[in-house]
Amino acid sequence: MDNSILFSLRLSFQVALLATFFVVMVGIVVAYLLARKDFKGKEVADMLFTLPLVLPPTVTGYYLIILFGRNGFIGSYIYRWTEWSIMFTWYGAVLASFVVSLPLMIKITRAAFESIDKSLIHASYTLGHSELMTAMKVILPISKKGIIAGTVLSFARALGEFGATLMVAGNIPGKTNTMPITIYSLANSGEWSKANIMVIFFTALSGLFLYIANKFSKRML
Repeated sequence: MDNSILFSLRLSFQVALLATFFVVMVGIVVAYLLARKDFKGKEVADMLFTLPLVLPPTVTGYYLIILFGRNGFIGSYIYRWTEWSIMFTWYGAVLASFVVSLPLMIKITRAAFESIDKSLIHASYTLGHSELMTAMKVILPISKKGIIAGTVLSFARALGEFGATLMVAGNIPGKTNTMPITIYSLANSGEWSKANIMVIFFTALSGLFLYIANKFSKRML
């Protein structure tokens, strides 16, 4: 593998790891609220968080441009205050990977939370534990296999993100060309031997992550 391919591999793991960190932090909180709380607009919130799972990645990327582009609803304020834009940077790749992989974490973790025997939670309250203590001592430990499965699948999804990343971060060699984007570029330029190596590597890696996630999902049931 030449330096450009090694850069793409390193960048892909860097982006996926950072995106997964934020996915876990946000996903657990959102999944808990959706599983344990009743509030007005709950189903609408669930729909909005799930949309990136079913929308074409390019559509998700378009929405991110509208929100975080230099002239976007949020991005314009960031650019005005800092003269910096997330567009066409590897941070944009992190944002795109975060948005498209978050629904997986929320769905799997919410299912794990909802599968907990409610008598265990009521028993914790009866013993005088607060909701926060119950969540930390009862809900999260019991749901850890589901959380791990969601984390692994979210990481694999972030690692393979292409469409939204291309829209937000672009394809800048040595700067934003993640592994899926490099495979696309190699195929376009007819460099099939390099593309084949990356495709085989990526397929094996994705299969490994899927195997691990399935293992934890079965133990959760």
